Order: sequence, then C-alpha cells, then structure tokens
Amino acid sequence: MQIISGKELSAKLKAEMAKDVATYKEKYGRLPKLSVILVGEDPGSVSYVTGKAKACEEVGILNETIRFEDGVSEEKVLLKIAELNADSSVDGILVQLPLPKHIDEDRVISAILREKDVDGFHPLNVAGLWSNTPCVVPCTPKGVIKLLKSQNIEIKGKNVVVIGRSNIVGLPVSKLLLNENATVTITHSKTQNLPQVCSQADILVVAIGRAKFVTPDFIKQGAVVIDVGVNRDATTGKLCGDVDFEACAPKTSYITKVPGGVGPMTICCLIENTIECFLSKF
Repeated sequence: MQIISGKELSAKLKAEMAKDVATYKEKYGRLPKLSVILVGEDPGSVSYVTGKAKACEEVGILNETIRFEDGVSEEKVLLKIAELNADSSVDGILVQLPLPKHIDEDRVISAILREKDVDGFHPLNVAGLWSNTPCVVPCTPKGVIKLLKSQNIEIKGKNVVVIGRSNIVGLPVSKLLLNENATVTITHSKTQNLPQVCSQADILVVAIGRAKFVTPDFIKQGAVVIDVGVNRDATTGKLCGDVDFEACAPKTSYITKVPGGVGPMTICCLIENTIECFLSKF
C-alpha cells in the first residue's frame, strides 16, 4: 500500500509554475491576477480562501480577496463581478461557495465571464467539458487525474467507480476519467448494493461528504482509492475523509489521505487555471 501525497505533488507543481511566472513580467508586461469574493465568515470558507492566497504568493501571482458581510445583497455581489469582468488586469474570478441562502449561486456563477471562471463552473465551461471543446476544467477533478498520473497508474481500460454525482466533483471527474478511456460507473445514494458495485472497481473515487462512509467491504484487494471528502470526525473532531482510512488502506495498492491528499491539489489546479486564463489573452 502506498499513500499518494497531494501535498508533495502540489509543492512540486507550484515550484515549476513559480519558475515560469518569474519570466512573465518581462515577457507579458504584467503578472496573472486572481480575485476571490468571500461572503460571510464561514470557517471552512475562510480557511480555503487563506490557503488560496498563500498558494498565489508561493507561485508569485497577484491575489486579492474581496470580503462582504453575510447580509450583502445579491445585487452588490453581481455589481462587483461586473466590475472584475471589465478589469483587464484580472485574469481569474472565484466566488467562494457556499453562498448565503438569499443569494442565487447559479446566477452568481453565470455572471462571471466564462474566460475568467477559474473554478470551471460557468454553464459554458461545463458544456465545453462535456462536448470536448476548449474550457476551464474544474480544479478538484483536474487534481484527481494529476494524482493518478503522478504514480503512473493505468487508467485506460480500467473499471472506475465514482461515488457522488455533484456538478463540482462527481460528474466532471467521471468525464475526465472517460476522456482517459476508463470504463466509468457513477454511483450515488440511491444505488442498490453500493458496496458490491464499488468492490468491482480498479479505481474508486469517493466524493459524497460523509465521514468514513467507505469501509473495507467496498474495496477490491489492490484497488486504487482517491478520497475527495473533507469532514470532521464526530468522535475526535479531527479532519477525515469519506473513506475509513485506517480500516481500508491495507486493502489498497494506492490511497490518498485526508488531509494532505486531494485538497492541496485543488488549490494547485486553481493556480494553474488562473495562469492558463492569463496566457489565453496573449
């Protein structure tokens, strides 16, 4: 059993990006810039946004966080997005989700210019992903593929089971795996005999947001397990994934850990997407 470290891989990729970014001022006359909108003080969101700012600094790209109080009107957020859309020095715009209930997330995401949507959530980027036309690829699914490839894990022709069908992870990661010629099964809370279906998988990707949901009976001996979930363990209060790591790891050939697995790769791919949006202008 080998642990795939997203922390190590992301550090390596960020160092490579930093080398390139160091030449941009001379080459292009400016640096890439990411603008992040944060509404409210949700501890998880604040922590993510801080992590994103730190990664921008490490790679050498510009970053600004625009904060609004919880009660801000949807109109005010949309006006700020319009302003950032019009600002040619801003290459990437990210609105930290979830938003308060009174703000329509779909409307906010659709307001971001497609070519500045570094999360890859804009309807036209989603359509691009599914129709194999140029688009911004969502960060977490992109990170999952990079983790698998970093270990030279064969994806082509393999049986892959994805648990979860969200627009943020489950569906886009399934499409990226299809693009790599895997045979993909998408499962969810209504799937019958879920452990049995999962136990056929050569590669299991878990993204349902339920602490330690996956137990050894879900896993085929020697399978590769990618745990996308981030939860709090009810007993210890510590961060944990959707997979019961201690119980499942011995059965796997490769597995990611929470924290330190997929999370750092999501932020790394966000920086990569910002740089790609920047370069597409030249």
